[in-house]
Amino acid sequence: MGVRVVQTQGVRGLYNGLTASLTRQLTYSTTRFGVYEMLKSYLLPADGSPLPFHYKIIMGATGGFFGGIVGSPFDAINVRMQNDMKLPLELRRNYKHVVDGVLGYQKKIAFYEQAKQLLLGTGHFRDNTTTHFTSSFMAAVVATALTQPADVMKTRLQNAPSGTFSSLMQCFWYTAKTGPLGFFKGFIPAFVRLGPHTILTFIFLEKLRILLPPKS
Repeated sequence: MGVRVVQTQGVRGLYNGLTASLTRQLTYSTTRFGVYEMLKSYLLPADGSPLPFHYKIIMGATGGFFGGIVGSPFDAINVRMQNDMKLPLELRRNYKHVVDGVLGYQKKIAFYEQAKQLLLGTGHFRDNTTTHFTSSFMAAVVATALTQPADVMKTRLQNAPSGTFSSLMQCFWYTAKTGPLGFFKGFIPAFVRLGPHTILTFIFLEKLRILLPPKS
């Protein structure tokens, strides 16, 4: 696929939707991590013991919910910018950048923290970059497996011509007709994207936690 994109669109074709992707990360990621850290500071036991896993799931879901509200419009623009080249000329949107797309248009952290807690609990790991890297890699694998079905349907909904699907359930059954693997289409490219992104995100997050500790 990478070779095909370069042959037809040049190297720049690999970066279609870059401005929308960056804007989505700047809005979605900062919101979800901010909400997660805020909730964690309120719920963390006074003795410093780790939070139960179900607390982390709830906090992560809450952060993701608010992050999705903020970042979803830019995500839709990103998908459209990346898909534009395969449309007929008369149907292309030809967004120049994310602002143009906005004017024209009008998903891990819980698994990371749990993986880190499990590694530290073995006694063979310390709270350092090696542990952060390993935990984030594990989180990326789990996150990709859990989110890929939703991402497949989300991309189809965002990319389909208006009126193709009347509901999320209709898109679900359309995908299900291709078999269970239909929900995991593009898994490897998704992991190749999500893996490095997740690892770097959590390594930088840990550094920020050191530099900017929460107020007691």
